[in-house]
Amino acid sequence: MTQRVPILNLRAQYNQVGPAIEEAVLGVLRSGNYILGEHVTELEKEIAEISGAKYGIGVANGTDALVLAIWAMDIGPGDEVITTPFTFAATVEAIVLRGAKPVFVDIEPNSFNIDPRLIEKAITKKTKAILPVHLYGLPSDMDAIMEIANRHGLKVIEDNAQGIGATYKGKPTGSFGDVASTSFYPTKNLGACGDAGMLVTNNEETAKRLRRLRAHGMDRRYFHDELGVNSRLDELQAVALRVKVPYLKEWTKRRDGVARLYSSALKGCPGITLPMVTTDGRHATPQDLTHVWHQYTIRVHASNIKDPENAERENLIKALAEKGIGSMCYYPVPLHLQTAFKKLKYKKGDFPISETVAKEVLSLPIYPELNTDDIIYVAKTLTDIMAKTSTAVAVPVAIPTLLG
Repeated sequence: MTQRVPILNLRAQYNQVGPAIEEAVLGVLRSGNYILGEHVTELEKEIAEISGAKYGIGVANGTDALVLAIWAMDIGPGDEVITTPFTFAATVEAIVLRGAKPVFVDIEPNSFNIDPRLIEKAITKKTKAILPVHLYGLPSDMDAIMEIANRHGLKVIEDNAQGIGATYKGKPTGSFGDVASTSFYPTKNLGACGDAGMLVTNNEETAKRLRRLRAHGMDRRYFHDELGVNSRLDELQAVALRVKVPYLKEWTKRRDGVARLYSSALKGCPGITLPMVTTDGRHATPQDLTHVWHQYTIRVHASNIKDPENAERENLIKALAEKGIGSMCYYPVPLHLQTAFKKLKYKKGDFPISETVAKEVLSLPIYPELNTDDIIYVAKTLTDIMAKTSTAVAVPVAIPTLLG
């Protein structure tokens, strides 16, 4: 059947900003200036300001941003980078592509972010950096991470692909580490009309080097001071993003409204746990954190804990689809168990929280244009399905942390 509520509806956003984007793109096409022009420069300033940083460096995509961030920190073969196994593959892919070794640390069960309490045990003489991910739009526990990094002389690279606009104790994500990367993939809270990415930093020399690395190692045309790559942000994507930037705060506010309504309507739903705005280590209270809700992700508990695939979640996905509701599992297999990273020699059971969460997470539709009727329809449908099929009882959830 036709989806009544898709997991994401980019056409709805286009209905709002499409005419302005078309006009702006046409202006770029007529200008004849398509790479690293005035719109890239202005977008770099705008994203740096949103991120609480001095410098922005536009690149071709979010994965390149991560690779270049690691490169600019002089991390390579023989070095280790501590990060989470529960994230999109690009986070770890970037480390491996630079010849370094990812060292995984398990996550907090409620925030889904790296657990700072486990980081110190993973530090060795080869450790060069910590790479936290602000997953689903919730900031990692940056006070604890920065304290550990400073004490051990480590770099911090923030993966802010899903967290643009989020704050931790009043400071934007992207402003804590030595450098931060973000992605403007079309599905992101601030999405381009194709691939695009950005790096931000407060260090002038780091910014200069990143600009050099993204353009074949050149500071001046045809003078190559070091090896680099071709990862330049084009004017068409930059101008489309500049049209959208003024809407970001309002879109974030609307996402928060969707999340609050979901949490209220789903309170007491059997067999699930709702997302919480919290850091499990309690370095930050819910009042200290601003979640930007890139995803609204529940946990669907398996009735049979021995079921390796959590058939209950898979049945729920199918049942929701039959009712015209999209849903998505981000991410079904933690990275330490992925075939691409088998050379790291991790095994099942090494990171039990990540493995459990991967079996249970399910993201519901969330986007600024989602209306109240559809939110209630999703919540009621999900509750009805779980009431009929789940053998679990309702799981207590900290609704005040979301609504307070």
